[in-house]
Amino acid sequence: MNKEEIIKNLVDASHYISNSGLTPGKSGNISCRFYEDGVSKVAITKSEISKGMVETNDIVIVDMDGNTLEGEGKPSSETFLHLGIYNERNDINAVVHTHSPYAAGFSMSEKELKRLEGFGKIENPYISSVKYSKPGSSELAKDTADIMKSEDAVILKNHGVVAAGISLDEATLLAQFIEDIAKTQFVAHILNL
Repeated sequence: MNKEEIIKNLVDASHYISNSGLTPGKSGNISCRFYEDGVSKVAITKSEISKGMVETNDIVIVDMDGNTLEGEGKPSSETFLHLGIYNERNDINAVVHTHSPYAAGFSMSEKELKRLEGFGKIENPYISSVKYSKPGSSELAKDTADIMKSEDAVILKNHGVVAAGISLDEATLLAQFIEDIAKTQFVAHILNL
């Protein structure tokens, strides 16, 4: 897939996650790793924009050190979180970070989010959590990358969700699936009161 196709897919995925209610306001960010002339690069949504309003000029291309190569505006404040995951996982080509309400609610509670069937083999009964660090911080990026060495999705305590996949479709569907299982478990908790 060439750079123009990747940028178009990021725009489409941004609109999808916004329309699905996964990124309220200006929250969240998504990225896709690609290779151009044998060099690894990352296309990522710029900072401070609603994902429902993203256009092609709102995608920034960075190198693996976070330096802006192309695009207008500042790349997402979570750029180093994305880069940390890519540097740990050669099999990951897309990262989606959401602030979806039900999963974020779990991230702010003491309840763990159970894994449910429907998105691959269940090896760990719960979705792993990353301890709270300030959004955009190097601590959050490092801690997330460390846990994502063996996970495709994590809950960021008091923050949101990070989902990764071999493709943008896989990462986006996983982020949506996590929100759906959070809704199901929220309803189950209420019914069991």
